[in-house]
Amino acid sequence: MSGLLADKVVAVTGAGRGVGREIALLCAREGAAVVVNDLGTSGEGEGADLSPAEETVNDIKAAGGRAIVNGASVADPKGAASIVEDAVQHFGRIDAVVNNAGILRDRIWHKLSHEDWNAVIDVHLNGCFNVSKAATPYFREQGSGSFIHFTSTSGLIGNFGQANYSAAKLGIVGLSQSIALDMARAGVRSNCIAPFAWSRMTASIPASTPEELERIERMKTMSADKIAPLVAFLASDAAKEVTNQIFGVRKNEIFLFSKPRPIRSMQKSEGWTAQAIADEMLPAFRPSFARPDERSGDVFGYDPI
Repeated sequence: MSGLLADKVVAVTGAGRGVGREIALLCAREGAAVVVNDLGTSGEGEGADLSPAEETVNDIKAAGGRAIVNGASVADPKGAASIVEDAVQHFGRIDAVVNNAGILRDRIWHKLSHEDWNAVIDVHLNGCFNVSKAATPYFREQGSGSFIHFTSTSGLIGNFGQANYSAAKLGIVGLSQSIALDMARAGVRSNCIAPFAWSRMTASIPASTPEELERIERMKTMSADKIAPLVAFLASDAAKEVTNQIFGVRKNEIFLFSKPRPIRSMQKSEGWTAQAIADEMLPAFRPSFARPDERSGDVFGYDPI
């Protein structure tokens, strides 16, 4: 097949539904052979069902594409390795890994349990590590490869009731950055995408105030298929110079996010005391402080374009 991903092999986790499914479908249309991974759990990570992944594969094949099902859990190192192994065994190589799989267990901080913390960290952060680690030997040997990880503005900016999810998603940014630095000499790239899209996961976000309900209605206009083109680009040779970046997609907008950098500095030749910090540093820095209550909806408070 012709296209931007002709002769490429792409593995997409969480590809049975929503954003992952749209990514798998577009990558196949662009010529890639696709490993469609999905354990088929509930939104909170319970149960298992291969039918969503099978439906995605059937749709790809019906359109003349190539795809196989993998039903492993990315949270299990052996299961994650099987995703990459299936790609190599069935299609001969692996060119891109899209770490999209995820669950939500939203709880206000004082009600967040160890179980809810570990479940979300396992799928999002450990899952990204497990799948990426499995692909790394193949990428190094062939001198090319693209890691595409999904982060979130819940981690980059903040959100209520998502301490586990936010921590995992910001951790993914740190993981991607380290991979990009460590693997650059092997010709391997690593980037992150923060998606804005209505999906099964975002549909579970609680909304009780008029402002929150308005935000949900705004999100409903952002379809999952809008995320896929950036993924296909980053998986392709056209993006060979793009690495260690954080992107966002919001309907027809693509963003490039900054990374944390110092914005103010003060020095005191004789050294600081706690009282001097209170008397001198605090009033100087206060105008530059980030809003303590700011979250994603405050930064992106306008209608999607």
